[in-house]
Amino acid sequence: MSTPFQGSLLDGFDDVHLETLDRIRRTPLSGGAWVDVLPNWLSGADTLFERLVDEVPWQAERRPMYDRVVDVPRLLHFYEENRALPDPILDDARDALSSHYRRELGEPFETAGLCYYRDGRDSVAWHGDTSGRGATHDTMVAILSVGAPRALLLRPRGGGESLRYAVGHGDLLVMGGSCQRTWEHAVPKTRKPAGPRISIQFRPRNVR
Repeated sequence: MSTPFQGSLLDGFDDVHLETLDRIRRTPLSGGAWVDVLPNWLSGADTLFERLVDEVPWQAERRPMYDRVVDVPRLLHFYEENRALPDPILDDARDALSSHYRRELGEPFETAGLCYYRDGRDSVAWHGDTSGRGATHDTMVAILSVGAPRALLLRPRGGGESLRYAVGHGDLLVMGGSCQRTWEHAVPKTRKPAGPRISIQFRPRNVR
């Protein structure tokens, strides 16, 4: 079910800027994985959401599943390394994340994958970002969310109790350590009223 987009009462609609990363909080997970969370990292996130809806060349994809080809339940666009991002604040976000995690990651964030969840029918199934080096090496995926909050779930690979984060309106969530290999994440469908959300995933080179 979809609902009209409603901005956060705490969000500044005219001033789009990043807050400091000093308040980020880490939760250790099993198997050497961890997750960092910083609510409202991006002020003015609702303004950025509206700009991205209009300016990103969103693509609807189809993928084989079992014996048929199905629509991917979200719109997508991927920015390879050295490609201009659709808004200067995303360059600032990528640079800030690269600087903050330089010692742990050992390299900058290079790419940005954008997903547009239009309503509660759009989703992504349980998975890890294991195309490329994420299948064999510890890495990081930093997710900046704008628009209405949606549930992002994490669980140990193979099943187990899940963790639930409601991310939107400029929230930052970073998955690191072995998280892509030993844990899975998902954005499930929901029958509850759900406004639109855009997820911006920053990754190092050769991680998908």
